[in-house]
Amino acid sequence: MEPETFKANLQAAEIDAALSRAVLYSALALGFRPPEEETITRLCSKDRSAALAEAAALLDPDQESGLAAACLGLTAHASLLTVMASHRRLFGHTARSGVPPYETEYGAEALFQQPQELGDLHGFYNAFGLALNRAEHERADHVSCECEFLAFLALKEAYALERDDAAMLEETRKAERLFLRDHLARFLPAFANKLAREDQSGFYHALGELARHLIARECARWNVPLGPRSLSLRPATDDRVPMACGTDSCPAMPGAAEPDEME
Repeated sequence: MEPETFKANLQAAEIDAALSRAVLYSALALGFRPPEEETITRLCSKDRSAALAEAAALLDPDQESGLAAACLGLTAHASLLTVMASHRRLFGHTARSGVPPYETEYGAEALFQQPQELGDLHGFYNAFGLALNRAEHERADHVSCECEFLAFLALKEAYALERDDAAMLEETRKAERLFLRDHLARFLPAFANKLAREDQSGFYHALGELARHLIARECARWNVPLGPRSLSLRPATDDRVPMACGTDSCPAMPGAAEPDEME
């Protein structure tokens, strides 16, 4: 094979992998938001879950991680009313629900580091020109917000590869690694473990399994530590940060990662 052909094939494979990560992160971002009909249509239909499994297979062709199987596991949950009831039961209407979906609720250090961690998250989002959707009244450390940001970075990585822009690619991949290391990978295993205990056969159990497998693969890709499956929660007596942080709401603006905005 000619060197140029080899390079083109390698680049195409890297682009496909980046786009597959974007598809899976986007599915997680949608799935962990309050459920709507779109949740069922995009995640639970056989055609859509099969498409997710195809994206997973590109990242894990040997299917050793269970990533594709986790995608197919979503098809068993097609009732919006059932998913809505599970969402209310698991996540409730406060930050300290049965299964908190907020990063800074996890870990003994959360009591002291929550403001700094929230500031760091805003710094990541702002660095890439992402505005927060104030209408959602959600915190920047919500698992959906963090997954949407990584979906954006994966799309930006694919765009940089297509343009053969080495500087953009280096900047984007560095952000992916640091964000994963400092944020999502730190608490996601504990969050998914709580979901597995509280929703043993439901939609959110399947979604948590998908998240767990994807993050484990990404941690291996970047050689960053995967957080523990058990973390203490921030004490309930600490009321310094409310459900929504004033006007700094989340998730990251949908559509912010379109290629024509990645100049």
